[in-house]
Amino acid sequence: MSFLPDERGAELRALFFESAGELLQTINDASLQLEKRPTDEELIRSVRRAIHTLKGDSAACGFSKLSEIAHELEDILSPQIGKSHGQQLAEVVLSAVDTFESMLSAYQKDVEPPTPAPLRTLIHELLRSAEGVQSSKKSAAGSTPARFDWSEYERLMISEALLRGDNVFNIALRVDPNSSMRAAAFQLIRNVLHTCGTVIALRPEDNLAAASVEIVEASISSKHPIDHISHRCKIPAVVSEVRIEAAEHAESTEHELLGDLLEAQAAQISSRAADVPGPAPANQGAASSAVATVSESSLRVDAARIDAVMNLVGELIIGKSMLHRTLTEFDVHHARDPVRGKLAEALAFQSRVLDELHKCVLKIRMVPVEQLFRRFPRVVRDIAKLCGKDVALEVSGEHTDLDKGILDALSEPLTHLVRNAVDHGIEPADERLSAGKPARGTISLNAYHQGTQVIIEIRDDGRGIDLNNIREHAVHNGLIKVEDSTRLSDQDVINLIFEPGFSTASEVTEVSGRGVGMDVVRTVLDRLKGTVHVTSSKDKGTTIQLRVPLTLASIQTLLFRVGGRLFAVPLSAVVEISRIQDHEIHKVDQREVLRLRDQILTLVRLNQLNRIHTVEDPNPAKKKRNFVVVIGLGEKRFGLVVDSLVGEEELVIKALPGEIVSSDLVSGASILGDGTVVLILNVPAILSRLSRSVSLGAIA
Repeated sequence: MSFLPDERGAELRALFFESAGELLQTINDASLQLEKRPTDEELIRSVRRAIHTLKGDSAACGFSKLSEIAHELEDILSPQIGKSHGQQLAEVVLSAVDTFESMLSAYQKDVEPPTPAPLRTLIHELLRSAEGVQSSKKSAAGSTPARFDWSEYERLMISEALLRGDNVFNIALRVDPNSSMRAAAFQLIRNVLHTCGTVIALRPEDNLAAASVEIVEASISSKHPIDHISHRCKIPAVVSEVRIEAAEHAESTEHELLGDLLEAQAAQISSRAADVPGPAPANQGAASSAVATVSESSLRVDAARIDAVMNLVGELIIGKSMLHRTLTEFDVHHARDPVRGKLAEALAFQSRVLDELHKCVLKIRMVPVEQLFRRFPRVVRDIAKLCGKDVALEVSGEHTDLDKGILDALSEPLTHLVRNAVDHGIEPADERLSAGKPARGTISLNAYHQGTQVIIEIRDDGRGIDLNNIREHAVHNGLIKVEDSTRLSDQDVINLIFEPGFSTASEVTEVSGRGVGMDVVRTVLDRLKGTVHVTSSKDKGTTIQLRVPLTLASIQTLLFRVGGRLFAVPLSAVVEISRIQDHEIHKVDQREVLRLRDQILTLVRLNQLNRIHTVEDPNPAKKKRNFVVVIGLGEKRFGLVVDSLVGEEELVIKALPGEIVSSDLVSGASILGDGTVVLILNVPAILSRLSRSVSLGAIA
């Protein structure tokens, strides 16, 4: 026996963990539907297929415990158990998903996985219950006429076989009523069918389900004539009657499209074979070519490789800027040189290609938010069940694209917000009915693009936020003083929920009450250069907006100089730019403020902020006029006093290690074409620093 090399095995396991996560999410989604439609045979079969794939993949990677428990779970995934114990079956499968996730997490960390004994107990209890019900029905079970009611997938396979020119037969076999061992009889029938051809569909699907049926239905693709198949299927003392009929093409648009695809694939293969000299290739099914085409259309690539390409593209953009500056200098000294025109054309061509390359790499990192949203039906279901509430989840905008890194970072804060909406937002059914609302509460998740940002909304139709309750808890926890609580605006009161340790829960539960969560939401959004905004109406509900950039790789900025150093702020945060005179600046509580039309702006000078150092002008001159860049973040505004404006430019962000820039007020840096380093300001951090040192009400 030969084993895979270490690096090949590591690659295989990494691929397994990624595909296993997708399989578990598929099982999770199907199980939630199974709770609503427990008798849906196609749902049960889809779960069984996913479990079977997980079992085989885990065994191939050497994860025997996971493979064994998955094999045991397959035994209960039958339509008969779905009909008799549908709700219990869905519960067991959902418990299996949690168990599998814990085991996979342990395997990834290279530690001993938790024992699946609780899940095994649930499986065995369900099996015993199902066997008892089937035994009681066995004597009363009547004969059922053959229906050949195949699933969409099975009908697709039948059409595919017919298009290949194979003979496909639908077969119904009546089990001898005198047979005392139905499971063994079913196994004999299945063995005979496999010797007659390729089994496309089979009802029932397992030995356990066969204990209560008298008609076995099958669809097989075979080269043998009907007489041969009929003779083989008449098993003495096992089958009392056989009915065989030829299968027909399914009349549906999907199957017509499949036929067109397969015919096109066959024609393409034939034309290639005609062009290549030598013996004709062996006959191979067009269906396999179609499947191969679909399989080869997607490719799994490690995110680190894409990041490396993005970094190289960023370097190319800096090189493009350097070439532009060089061409400008060349134009000054050699304006009439004929080479100048050729250089300009070559640079213009290079710029167009580089811009397209940049866009393509950015699109590679983009994934739909559906990957994040699809986990929340299970979260809402579990929390609602724990809290004893009836809650529905509505999802829209799931095809909105977002950077994969940002999407992964939003997982934890969005989970906390959804849990909060169920626990704190939605009222119990009796309270909702007394308020004239439907008993079932609704939580909505929505995502959409707005400019260069993506907005993710979490909305509920619950009781809303009690501002007086927040004021009382904030005073009690020492976050604000009593006299300050009356001066805060409603929005400022709502923003107190993001303070560390703040909680309005009366007791600590499994869901909430520890005061950890909302501050994490704001911390993550600050790190992503995004914002979080909350609006609430009493008895109508709460809406929370998460605003994040499309990508963290590049950003449109406004460049300006302060004290001889070049800085940048995201253009999306710039509200307006104004020019003022010194006499328009006033001081209130040792703070510089500016009256700009109908609002009072607090002014910020970067050289006065701690840990941001500017270059002192050796020949300072009293300037009569200053530029003020008005920065907006949510509902807040402040003015940034700058010496001069440089202009707009798209910058490729470079993360800075802590030993180079220790200030949290700088989120990153970039390099211009002439080698100048630009520091990109962290606007949320500046606003947070400002809010702690001045009353929020003073920031219009």
